[in-house]
Amino acid sequence: MVPHRISWINTPVLIEAIERYEQGRLPRSLTLWLQTVLELEGPPSGPLLPGG
Repeated sequence: MVPHRISWINTPVLIEAIERYEQGRLPRSLTLWLQTVLELEGPPSGPLLPGG
């Protein structure tokens, strides 16, 4: 299977996903997606969004 290349992401969707990720309320599939998109290797050690 050919890896997909992300060309754009809807900003409000990404922000909502980040907020839920930080709160631990994101389903596993979306957690893996967000970690891949943001190139995270594990749970965040601090907020991912400024002012969060």
